[in-house]
Amino acid sequence: MDNSPEQKRDTSFFGQPRGLMTLFFTEMWERFSYYGMRAILLFYMIYAADKGGLGFNEATGAAIMSIYGSMVYLSGIVGGYLSDRVLGPWRTVFYGGVLIMFGHIALAMPLHEIGLFGSIALITLGTGLLKPNVATMVGNLYDANDERRDAGFSIYVFGINLGAFIAPLLVGWFQVHVNFHVAFSLAAIGMFFGLVQYSLDGRKHLKDVSHQAPSPLQPNEIAPLMWKLAGIVIAFIAIIGIMAGTHSLSINSVINLLTFVAILVPVIYFVVMLTSKKTTKAERKRVWAYIPLFVAAMLFWSIEEQGSVVLALFASNQTALHGMPASWFQSLNPLFIMLFTPFFVWLWSKKLRDKQPSTGVKFSLGLAFAGLSFVWMAVPGMMFGVNHQFNPLWLVASWALVEVGEMLISPVGLSASAKMAPVAFQAQMLTVWNLSDATAQAANAQLVQLYSKSTEINYFLIIGIITIVAGLLLWFATKKIKALSEGLTETAE
Repeated sequence: MDNSPEQKRDTSFFGQPRGLMTLFFTEMWERFSYYGMRAILLFYMIYAADKGGLGFNEATGAAIMSIYGSMVYLSGIVGGYLSDRVLGPWRTVFYGGVLIMFGHIALAMPLHEIGLFGSIALITLGTGLLKPNVATMVGNLYDANDERRDAGFSIYVFGINLGAFIAPLLVGWFQVHVNFHVAFSLAAIGMFFGLVQYSLDGRKHLKDVSHQAPSPLQPNEIAPLMWKLAGIVIAFIAIIGIMAGTHSLSINSVINLLTFVAILVPVIYFVVMLTSKKTTKAERKRVWAYIPLFVAAMLFWSIEEQGSVVLALFASNQTALHGMPASWFQSLNPLFIMLFTPFFVWLWSKKLRDKQPSTGVKFSLGLAFAGLSFVWMAVPGMMFGVNHQFNPLWLVASWALVEVGEMLISPVGLSASAKMAPVAFQAQMLTVWNLSDATAQAANAQLVQLYSKSTEINYFLIIGIITIVAGLLLWFATKKIKALSEGLTETAE
């Protein structure tokens, strides 16, 4: 870490290091491209050909959206490994941005299904390379005791939400008033701007350590790694071959395979941490305490991530839009995050401080708000029938409720992951936290196929009530979770 006076005097970006500006705009444009694409991708898949779409049925399109989101989070494992062992953060982020840009270009061209699935592959891998490593580089801008670190990350997160807020508005307008492919090209242009900003500024203002792999592969590690990769590739090809040979290869069968993989990966992580000789008895208790929080996070993300799937379908099919693009509702998520964040920062740091509720209580409240957001969406159908065109405020209120839940779970869960991790698995535990979202969306790939107008009321009610009950059970288990967690403050055995 660079402790030079020059580094400490660098306050040229709102009192922060100049490199933060580079990473702020890189991530802002990446999120612009990703959320712009995501805001209209479901509609592109399910709209008929005469409306510029691919004509998929709604269940298939919804399942693809969910498994796509799951794979994006899973790919972060690959991005983290390449950054740490091969390329270093700077090059990993750059190559990720290039892949993302080409993925959006594939959608911008009239390549139909080939363009769709090629784009999904490119953007999945590219986002996995870019997103986790930009956050790492933000951390590298600061010395360990630099008091500006938390404020710097707050500015960085604001950039994420700013890009995510603007993108659906612009991309959605072009989708409605021009066509899908021109709208997708905006996402490609956004990522191009991010790459230009990153390339021109990054070499000058980002620290040299970002250009090197922190723990590069040693010569004796290369051959075993190649054998492992070859084994994974051969196993995947064999499974696809068996599916093809038995005439069971289809979009849905591939979705089922990826769902199984996404659910299996966090299970493996937990088994490894719990059985490792590097994990002390006290740390093992903390991992057990973390598991119900992980499950709670899965339940929360399952509802939150359906905003771009089930609520998008509701916006398109059952909302009185009055000429407004249905994709514009996707801007509500980042909008409410930006509105609510100052309040919760004040609540935890000023109002409650030492009296704030425990992690388990915050999670249980977060689940309650998420569940209420779905129960709320069952009300208009119960009152007026599902064939009615509803006021957009129903959706606005639902998003507001679930984003209160996100304020109670997302930052709290990230903090808990760092505090509850065994010493030997600090980085892996943060990966596991991201896998809560990946696993939730993998489960959604199966769940959202059950949604339709005929099932709508029961769908919202059942999922919402289950989530509220889970929050109540977590509330009752809070003392046990807290006791297991606090046991790790003991001296390691």
